[in-house]
Amino acid sequence: MDDAKPSLLYKVKPIGDRLPAVKRPEGHVHFRTKIMWVAVILVLYFVMSNVYVWGLDQSGSLDMFAQYRTIMAGASGTILQLGIGPIVTASIIMQLFVGAKIIKLDLSNKKDKACYQSVMKVLVLVMIFIEAIPQVYGYLVPSDAFNAQFGSIGAKFLIILQLFIGSYLVFLFDEVISKWGIGSGISLFIAAGVAQAVFTGALNWYPIASDAAYSLSNPPAGTIPKAIYFIMNTTSAEMASGGYEVILLQQPNPLIALIGTLVIFLIVVYLESSRIELPLSHGNARGARGKYPIKLMYASNIPVILMSALLANISMVCLLLYTNDFLSSIPLIGGNDCIGIYETGQTSASGGMAWYLSTPQGITDWLMPILDPNGSWGNSKGVIQNICHVLIYMTVMVIGSIMFAKFWVETTNLGPESVANNIQRSGMQIPGFRRDPRILTKVLERYIPTITVLSGALIGLLAAVADMIGTTGNATGTGLLLTVGIIIRFYEALGKEQMMEMNPMMRGFFGGE
Repeated sequence: MDDAKPSLLYKVKPIGDRLPAVKRPEGHVHFRTKIMWVAVILVLYFVMSNVYVWGLDQSGSLDMFAQYRTIMAGASGTILQLGIGPIVTASIIMQLFVGAKIIKLDLSNKKDKACYQSVMKVLVLVMIFIEAIPQVYGYLVPSDAFNAQFGSIGAKFLIILQLFIGSYLVFLFDEVISKWGIGSGISLFIAAGVAQAVFTGALNWYPIASDAAYSLSNPPAGTIPKAIYFIMNTTSAEMASGGYEVILLQQPNPLIALIGTLVIFLIVVYLESSRIELPLSHGNARGARGKYPIKLMYASNIPVILMSALLANISMVCLLLYTNDFLSSIPLIGGNDCIGIYETGQTSASGGMAWYLSTPQGITDWLMPILDPNGSWGNSKGVIQNICHVLIYMTVMVIGSIMFAKFWVETTNLGPESVANNIQRSGMQIPGFRRDPRILTKVLERYIPTITVLSGALIGLLAAVADMIGTTGNATGTGLLLTVGIIIRFYEALGKEQMMEMNPMMRGFFGGE
């Protein structure tokens, strides 16, 4: 053990240790108990997503994260307005600092890892206020009656307090699932929100304008009801002259988006099943053999979650710099069209760097304007601008996902050395090699670093392409991509938990209690 000076973060650790937290179970948690906690937390999450902020003027407020809403796992105008944003942003900051060696913590050391987790709690609290205060002072407007009752400052403080309570409860929910349940709470919240959006987007039979009667210009909003309505209420000539175009391409929920949703689902399922399997044998039990799978999607879906959260925060900063009365007056960066241009009442950029980094909203937002520049499609940009938008967005998603994949693998003990030590502790070894963790590490170094970069690039590219194709229910391609991966991994985690329940000897290999 070296005598290196401990990190300065140990001075922050006592603050994190005193914050409310979920106690880790002292022994093994039975499978039924884990399933029960997952179900309870999901029900509570859906209940909270329908608890609207007290005193908020819903009609006069803007959602800064509207285009990232499904990925942020929140609900606009509710106490889950911030969703998982503060948690993921805090995770990004900590991973970047640890990966760049600015924070000197060895996450394979139990004391350093405990310090990391305590500081993470403190940073989550800080990020809740950093994300809540700008929204409340610029875009979440208290109602006139609420202002009259508590005053302008008091009304804003109460809204911030509600957002804080909602965000911290989400953080605690994530801890409950990670310690007492199965998988990650953040991932399950994303999957739940996206599944709800896809379901309603495909089957919603209410008209697009709910205050008007059904008509060909106001058909059902859902993909399938809209198609049925047009087929039953138009002639073949009317369908040929524009009906098919409405069904296939017209927002919301065009048929092409439903087709894209199914295609993305099948591609991700196939890629998730692709893997390299290293043969293993038990050093003491003759004939006992197994395999260690190294998946093509080794870095999981976490890199895309982190990258999407980073882009959401960049969008928020650009919006504030352009529209906030104080920040827009800052020299050089305030109100700078090169950084981002926002139309009045809009939270999506219409120009500048923020537009090039924004998520394309289906093929009508970029492909159709390229193929038919004079048509009335998603934007008024030129062909070159739309092509640059697509290329820049794809490049940023791929490079960013590679970067976060490398950080994620190192900070979650999925690197070659950590995996080698886990295999060693389980009593397994690779046939033909001496039972030495250093040798096993060298073997794994042939695969894991390469597959980490490849998986990061692949998941980033898939997310970008999925966004450009579009999805039903405005779930976003990234959200759908994440959801499919989350569901598959949750299913695998269920199988692993059942295996450990039936065979307690397997708990040591999988890191269970």
